[in-house]
Amino acid sequence: MTQLLVIREQLKKICGKYEVYLVPVGKFLTALITFLFINGNIGYMEKVAKFPIALILALLCSFLPLNFIIICSAFLSLVHVYALSMECALILGIIYLLMFLLYFRFSPKDTFVVILTPICCMLQIPYAIPLSLGLVGTPASVVSVSCGVVVYHILRYIKESANALSALDADGMMAKFKYLIDGIVGNKEMFVMVIAFAVTVILVYIIRRMNIDYAWTIAIIVGGLADILILLIGDLMYTTNIPIIGVILGSVLAFGVVKVLQFFVFNVDYARTERVQFEDDEYYYFVKAVPKITISTPEVKVKKVSGKSAEKEETSERSRERVTRTVHEQASGNQQRSVGATGATRTAGSSAAAGRTTATRTAGTGVSTGSAGVTRTAGSGTARTATSSAARTGTPGTGTRTVTNAGLKTGATPASKAPTEGIRRTYHLDDK
Repeated sequence: MTQLLVIREQLKKICGKYEVYLVPVGKFLTALITFLFINGNIGYMEKVAKFPIALILALLCSFLPLNFIIICSAFLSLVHVYALSMECALILGIIYLLMFLLYFRFSPKDTFVVILTPICCMLQIPYAIPLSLGLVGTPASVVSVSCGVVVYHILRYIKESANALSALDADGMMAKFKYLIDGIVGNKEMFVMVIAFAVTVILVYIIRRMNIDYAWTIAIIVGGLADILILLIGDLMYTTNIPIIGVILGSVLAFGVVKVLQFFVFNVDYARTERVQFEDDEYYYFVKAVPKITISTPEVKVKKVSGKSAEKEETSERSRERVTRTVHEQASGNQQRSVGATGATRTAGSSAAAGRTTATRTAGTGVSTGSAGVTRTAGSGTARTATSSAARTGTPGTGTRTVTNAGLKTGATPASKAPTEGIRRTYHLDDK
């Protein structure tokens, strides 16, 4: 089961990724198959019943809306029927007009249903159509199914009556009209099938929307049994000559097809059903939540290992590892050198700053004075502090500097006291 879920998720991803290309291809194939079926069953006009014409029409339909396929199919069938009898083409055109009015009014999105129903009827497997529409469609889909069934039976009747219509050429137009209308109205098999398919669609739709577990499976089973039962009753009442064994086998095949459709469209886990109750200002809400069965798609990496290619891949891997290691080592060396240079710069800067500080502090043995708090170092190691303004006088050329201090304190001897009045000192300096 898990593998099937993985396949489903992968198919969804592929369809979503390539939708731009898949949709035109699907239109082209659907139109081509439809045109080939029409040419093969009622290809009375040989000039039109050729493969190149069907191919061109299918290519044209691949780039146009889906409903254009229905229009082309109706036009192609009218052309073939007109080659057989103008009266048949007129009656068929009126029936097409009435069906198109109903179809475009109630179910314009069920294009594939109108196309696939006649094809499935020709293949004797039409019973999957009403079951599928009951699951994914609406009650209005009855119109599409009925149109498809009517078109199939009318075209089949015209094909079977081709020789009789040719023999009525001498009787005139009214005889042909009467013959065709009597044959269409008296086709009990067509009406029984229309009723059976309509009831099946509505019944399946009602059951699958019920608040019960496994509603879709129950709807498929009940709808299939109801379809078989109505066809059997219609055959007993009107002698429609519907093959009973074919109906049963076709219903079993339809059940399998619809279960596949359910797996892709409505796959839920009823074991984890939750019921929630809440309210607002106006209503109470009772909600039943059934989780969908989902699974994450694993990432698959394919590595080719065979012969020389494996050796080359291993060698290239080793080369990449060596290059990566070398790059890391070079980066580490550059980082260490950068750290060493930064440390050296910091050390040199600190030493230079320290040297400049020392040189500044020890430069000269002269007297440094300041307007407030100046420290001076003399040659004898005596520290003097000037606490007030100092005046320096010097006689140029004589080498004499005179400093006058007001209130000088000496720190050579703790017991000594500085005189309170001004002191005049004279220093003899060299005339260098």
